[in-house]
Amino acid sequence: MVSNFHMPPMGYGPGSQPPEEDGKELEYMPMPQDMRSYSLHVPEVEGDVSSGLDLLEQMSKACDRVARGGANEILDLSGLNKENRALIAETLGEGEVSVRMHGIPAVAAQESVFAGVWCLRGVDVDAVEIGPIPQMALDRAFDPRKPALGALAPKPAGVVNAPALLVELMDKSASFSDQAELHVINLTLLPHTEPDLEWLDTAMGQGSVEILSRGYGNCRISATGQAHVWRVQFFNSMDVLILDTFEVTRLPEVALAAPEDLADSAERIQEVMEAIR
Repeated sequence: MVSNFHMPPMGYGPGSQPPEEDGKELEYMPMPQDMRSYSLHVPEVEGDVSSGLDLLEQMSKACDRVARGGANEILDLSGLNKENRALIAETLGEGEVSVRMHGIPAVAAQESVFAGVWCLRGVDVDAVEIGPIPQMALDRAFDPRKPALGALAPKPAGVVNAPALLVELMDKSASFSDQAELHVINLTLLPHTEPDLEWLDTAMGQGSVEILSRGYGNCRISATGQAHVWRVQFFNSMDVLILDTFEVTRLPEVALAAPEDLADSAERIQEVMEAIR
């Protein structure tokens, strides 16, 4: 006669686990800290700042127009005096996204606390641009600082899976259109060697735009020398790489101010102006 009784598997039930040490607490990984959030800041006003207030009014209206689908707008700051420049600088502050655009002239863009409002600095460049991203970042992105060598890049020992990834990236780059869906190659989930990554860097080259987005950690976005191909890397708050990807797109969305963000910026600038007045 066959019994229906089965012994339970080893390692389960009371007494199967080692006793906890008295007084020892569970240790958790550190959680992300210092997430930025918007809060209304009223700048200190000294002297005649009517020019600065007029400029803030123009920024608010430009944010509204761009949010509704309008093109980027640029406002010149070079004519402001000391008091009005101080008002603009204190009002705009510093947001989470910065952009370096290499070329002649090299231009740095820093997003303000108002999403989609960018402060531009460079030789003979002193302006504020309103838009999802400065237009120059799109125009210059794939101007090669280091050309994309593609399959002609010398292969060191240890290159295994990179050539197949390169073929995929080159194909998506060649067939790209603004209507194409985002294509992502997630290196974090794929088997690869260090020589694979080094060879891909050489094969894809280096473009002229670098973007840093700061939040819980850092997102570093670099244009390659191959059209429409971006390297997007996410780091946690301890600066450990947690996600490494190539994206074939016009520009990674993580760097863009959405229309809703621009609409919010229009309202928030108005709130600051009302508080000043």
